[in-house]
Amino acid sequence: MNELKNNDEFLNEEITPEEEQALKQLQEKREEKRHMGLKAKSTISNTIIYIILGIISVIWLIPFVFIVLQSFRVENTWMVGYVLPKQWGFDNYIRLFKETSFPRWFLNTFIMGLIVSVVQTVMVLSMSYTLSRLRFKGRKFLMNFMLVLGMFPGFLTMIVLYRILSDMHLIGANAIWGCILVYVASSGMGYYISKGFFDTIPRSLDEAARIDGASRLQIFYKIIMPLAKPIVIYTILTAFMAPWGDFVFARYISNFTSSGMNVAAGLYAWLEKDMINQMYTTFCAGGVIVSIPITILFLCLQKYYVEGVTGGAVKG
Repeated sequence: MNELKNNDEFLNEEITPEEEQALKQLQEKREEKRHMGLKAKSTISNTIIYIILGIISVIWLIPFVFIVLQSFRVENTWMVGYVLPKQWGFDNYIRLFKETSFPRWFLNTFIMGLIVSVVQTVMVLSMSYTLSRLRFKGRKFLMNFMLVLGMFPGFLTMIVLYRILSDMHLIGANAIWGCILVYVASSGMGYYISKGFFDTIPRSLDEAARIDGASRLQIFYKIIMPLAKPIVIYTILTAFMAPWGDFVFARYISNFTSSGMNVAAGLYAWLEKDMINQMYTTFCAGGVIVSIPITILFLCLQKYYVEGVTGGAVKG
C-alpha cells in the first residue's frame, strides 16, 4: 500500500500544468465531437421524420383540396378528368342555398349537434364524477357491465330501434328527434376518459369542501368543474361531432324523407346514379360548407381537446 501511494505521488508530481491543460483541451474536443455527432444524428432523424409526415399530410389533404377546387367549377356539373376548373365561380354555392334542401339539412344537423352536446355532456360528466368519487355497492359490476356492453356494435340494435322509434312517430320527417333520443340515451356509458380525468383531481378538495358544509352538487359544479375545463370541452366536442358526421343511422330512420335528413344523408343522396351528373359540383360545395363550422370549432378548442384526452388517459 505504501508503494502505491508513493507511485501516485510520483505521477502527480510528474504532470505539469501545461500537460494538465492539454489533457483538458483534448477531453473537451472529444466531448465536442461526440456532441456534434449526436446532434447530426438527431438532425438527420428529425429531417426524415418531417419529410415522411409532410408526404403523409399532402396525401391526406389531396381529397380535400380536390373537393374545394371542384366546388368552384362552373363549366359543367358532372365529374371530369381534370382537377383545376376551367371556369371559376360561386354558382354551386348559390344553387346550394337557393335550389336545394341543404339549408334544412344543415339546420337539422346543427339542432342535433347542439342538443346532444349539451345533454350528453351533462350526463357523461355526472356519471364520470359519480364513478370517480362515490363508492357504492355494485359500482365495479356497473362499470364492467357498461364496458362489455359498449363492445357490441350499435348496428345490431338498429332494427329494434327503428321499430321503437316508428311506434313513437320519430322517423321520417321527425327523424332528428329520434336521432337525438338515441344519441343521448346511452351517453352515460362513455364515461371512461372523463372518469380518468376526475381521478387525477385530489380527493382532498372534496373532503375540505364537505367539512365546510358543501353538498355533492356544489362540489361538482363549483369546485370540480372549474378544474375540469379541458375534459368538459373534450366532451362537448366529441358529443357535437357525433351527430354532425353520422350517416348510417340518420339515413336509416329518416326513411328517405328530405325534411328529416341531416347533411350526411342528404348529400349522399346526390351521389346516386340519377343525381350525380346534375349535382356533383353542388355536392362538393356542400361538403366544403359542412366542414367549415367543425373545423373552426376544433381549431379554437384544440388545446383543451388534447389536454382532455391526455389528462383522462390514466388508470382509474
